[in-house]
Amino acid sequence: MNTSQMIVAISIAILTIIAFFAFLKRKNRRENKFSPLAGFAFAFIVAGVIFVEVKLVGYGLLAMGVVLAAVDIFMRSRTN
Repeated sequence: MNTSQMIVAISIAILTIIAFFAFLKRKNRRENKFSPLAGFAFAFIVAGVIFVEVKLVGYGLLAMGVVLAAVDIFMRSRTN
């Protein structure tokens, strides 16, 4: 196994462990659902990742997603 394969294997193992602990911790927690604004933010970020080759469009979509996520966080913090 060369170095890059070793790094990928270690990364997958670490992510698996983190997912396992997150799953265990989530069992005792109430469910938080996505707000519509968070859904739009997620969609903009995914679209930005997809269109990253066209730099202006990709980075613009990413920025819009981050701004929408920040607005959603701010709005949720004020209601709780």
